[in-house]
Order: sequence, then C-alpha cells, then structure tokens
Amino acid sequence: MLLEGRSSTVSYVAIIGNGPQELMPDLSGYEAIIDVWIGADRGSLTLVENNITLDYAVGDFDSMRATEKNIVQSQADVFEQHPSEKNQTDLEIALEKAYALNPEKIYLFGVTGGRLDHSLINIQLLYSIMGRGIQGFIVDGQNQLTLSEPGRHKICHDKNYSHISFIPYTRYVTGLTLEGFYYPLAEETISWGSTRCISNKLISDFGTFSYKEGILLVIKSRDV
Repeated sequence: MLLEGRSSTVSYVAIIGNGPQELMPDLSGYEAIIDVWIGADRGSLTLVENNITLDYAVGDFDSMRATEKNIVQSQADVFEQHPSEKNQTDLEIALEKAYALNPEKIYLFGVTGGRLDHSLINIQLLYSIMGRGIQGFIVDGQNQLTLSEPGRHKICHDKNYSHISFIPYTRYVTGLTLEGFYYPLAEETISWGSTRCISNKLISDFGTFSYKEGILLVIKSRDV
C-alpha cells in the first residue's frame, strides 16, 4: 500500500527504532533523500519530536504512555497497533512495511545501543534486507554499517564517518583488495577474528574495495 498522493516509485525508506536518543544521528540531514519514514514503536515519537513527517507508525507501543501514543496516532498518516505478545519484533514489522514499498535502500536508525542482544540481532537484519535485493544501512551518531557481496565497490569519503573497517560476516572473505586507502591490500584472505582491516582511511575523495568470495560488514565510524 502506498500513501495517497505518494509516487509509485520509492527509492529510500527509513525506519526509526527505540534506541537511546543520545546515539541518534541528526535525522534532518537525511530528510532530502528519504522518501518514506516509518516509526517502530517509540521511534514514531522520535520522528514527531524531530518534526519529520510520520508516514507509518507500527508496533505494540508498549514503551509509550497513553498521551504519547495519542500524539503519535494523531500525527501518523498510517497507524497500526499490534499485540504485545507476537512472533515478530516491532522492527521486523516495520521492515515488512518497508519491503512492501520495494525500495532500493533501507536505513535503520535507533537500532543500536542498550541491550547487546538487540544490537547484534539488528545487525543481522542487514543480511535479511540484502536477501531481498535491497541495500540496508544501520546509522547512529558514531557509526554507519552495511553489508556487501563479492565484486568491485566504490566507497566515498564521508567527513562524518572517516574511519573505515572491513569485517568478515562469513567465515572467510577471499581476494580482498583495497585501493585508495592509507593501508592498501592486495588479494588477501581474511577470516573471523582478524583485525587486519580495522580502522583504515581513504587518502582521497574515494577508493575501491573488491573481493571474490564471502560477505563483508563495512563500517564507517568516527571517534566520540
């Protein structure tokens, strides 16, 4: 379902979760590229508080007071409340809503920090997103994460996240080559537990990384 008046082409969707507010990036910097904003549970209130259009609000809303829920319900173009006892997390429900829009990219905000089990499973959701043929990103105030598949990829300098790390998501990543980086690499195999590709930097506006087999977790980050 598309919102009334919404273009049938949706390129970028953003989902806001319940993560700590102190880890939330400046969402206003993404308003120019995001086509649809989805609030998962209390993430809906975050969008309202940031004066960003709340296209969809989904979840059980058990983390909100009645007055807060009423505010969200009045501001959301689409409001869907689900039972508190369910087989999916609020974030998974929001993802299903995003998948129905068939976007090119999905950004996840407010899904890190707090309980480590939640952060880890949310990072694994990037794999589910990639399986749909969609590029997924997790963004907080200090990090930007995405998964990549074998091939040659261009990566651009981002002044907000200047450190770049490549972490094996599969047991092995073979033939990894880094070009345009302070620490270059040529046809290397890296495995779980390797720190070989942590905290690199680009030496110009962009660089490339390529590899033959495996899946890489690519993390852009910055110091506090």
